Amino acid sequence: MHSHVLQLDIQGTPQAWISLEQAVLHYATGNVAWEDGALPLATLRGGFNVARGVQSRIDVAPIIALRGASKINLFDVVPGVTKAKLLRRDRHTCAYCAQVFVDRDLQCEHVMPESRGGPWSWTNLVSACAVCNNRKAARTPEEAGMPLVYLPYVPSRFENFLLEGRNIRADVHEWLAKRLPRGRRLQWPRGHKEKSPPPVGPTDSRLCLVRLAVSE
Repeated sequence: MHSHVLQLDIQGTPQAWISLEQAVLHYATGNVAWEDGALPLATLRGGFNVARGVQSRIDVAPIIALRGASKINLFDVVPGVTKAKLLRRDRHTCAYCAQVFVDRDLQCEHVMPESRGGPWSWTNLVSACAVCNNRKAARTPEEAGMPLVYLPYVPSRFENFLLEGRNIRADVHEWLAKRLPRGRRLQWPRGHKEKSPPPVGPTDSRLCLVRLAVSE
């Protein structure tokens, strides 16, 4: 059963996944500005109104937007990096051999090695199989002669809600997917090969990573 509601601000920016109970509270307090979704996620029934002869009910939509403005610009908030989300961003594809693996056979690999100051960040991490990760070791892709088959990037806010991997309804998935920037990896079939990026050398690795992040 799909039990989470996608909460948006009034402008349609995703804020959080909330429970049905939390969504009902927003309906009851008149805080829902608009809603979306093909069909109600659930229908909750309350007490019986004797005077009117009807039972109260609330149809909870899978997507609800709340009244009021956000206190911060949510698009300025960089999504947190986790291994699960990184592997989903990269379609479970090794960034060096382009083969597809299950979760347990992939590792988070630093493009600029951690031992040389490479950060744990979306633009410096890719998915890699154990063989490729060990072969590359503490070298840049250029030094190792192992060019990346796709580029690392920071997921958009809409993409991050898909990367969290919740069991969401098809209409909610479609709503989020329609708002992804064109060409994002989540729109590709697994094993798709991106055009190889320019080589990253030992002196320009960090500059290249910054350039890639800006271009995304």
